[in-house]
Amino acid sequence: MTQSPSFQTVMHDPQWLAHRYDPGHDAFHLRHVSRARRAAMPFLTDEYLGSDKPLILRRVDAVEHAPAASPIHFIFHSAYCCSTLLAAAFDIPGTSMGLKEPVLLNDLVGWRHRGGGGAQVARVMDEGLRLLARPFSAGEATIVKPSNIVNPLIPAIMAMRPDARALFLYAPLEAYLASIARKGMWGRLWVRDLFGKLLREGMLGALGIAPEAFLGLTDLQVAAAGWLAQQQQFQSLADTLKQRVATLDSETFVDRPYDTLDALGQFFEFELDPSAITAIINGPVFGRDAKNGDAFAPGKRAADARSGVALHAEELEKVVVWARHVADSAGICVALPQPLIR
Repeated sequence: MTQSPSFQTVMHDPQWLAHRYDPGHDAFHLRHVSRARRAAMPFLTDEYLGSDKPLILRRVDAVEHAPAASPIHFIFHSAYCCSTLLAAAFDIPGTSMGLKEPVLLNDLVGWRHRGGGGAQVARVMDEGLRLLARPFSAGEATIVKPSNIVNPLIPAIMAMRPDARALFLYAPLEAYLASIARKGMWGRLWVRDLFGKLLREGMLGALGIAPEAFLGLTDLQVAAAGWLAQQQQFQSLADTLKQRVATLDSETFVDRPYDTLDALGQFFEFELDPSAITAIINGPVFGRDAKNGDAFAPGKRAADARSGVALHAEELEKVVVWARHVADSAGICVALPQPLIR
């Protein structure tokens, strides 16, 4: 008969990913996932992790036996901006461990929406961040790229981790809208779902759009409003958090990958050897689509962006004009301050 591993063994083995939190039973669900499997997955979600049965530990037991917290930093984003690629690039054995959209943080957002108390959610979030930051090698920093639905929790996360730094990554407005348009019906449904979540969080009020006008917005206007709301949040937090935040647009990242990795490594307080940066850029991470793993030929990202613009040029042009007017009226920067690289 196989003996179950001890709490100590499980919690000190980073292959046991802190995957979900169940508030009904006050328990963490852990999944055994090797570093190689994590690297091969676009996201650490049930869809990609498969149907293996989780190891369920009471929260108090998991936390009691967890190792001390290790350094942790964040890549927060507003979607469709190469965030998955950047997080994958920062999974560097011996230097940093990249986590792409751990669902545990999504669970806390959902719990809060269902009425979870602020103090309870905050306690579990603090403990959950500790469980996520269990790297594979001593001295590694953990780089977490949450889903953008976690963005309302950024102030609390950064307050809980005063040594953490955050990159705010975004696609330029035109590129973001073109990506949504190119996705067709699914992209348009996604932005309406996001719009509803932002509305629930009270993040649309700053735009100056009357609630009775919401139903009259086109799909791409809804997309633009969601982009502006997230941009406004990033702008406000950059002003509040000062040097703990840097910002980056996806086109700069794609055009200048070496400079991006070099600057972000320094910002996260570890230096990357020039040869290591070159190896990452010339390696499999940049050579495949970060979401589906397909081979990614040079120039394909730019070609995809152009196709999105060409197919929806008239609508995109009008919505961009509208969105810039909203941004000007609300004092929202379409290009965020505190850029990572200039």
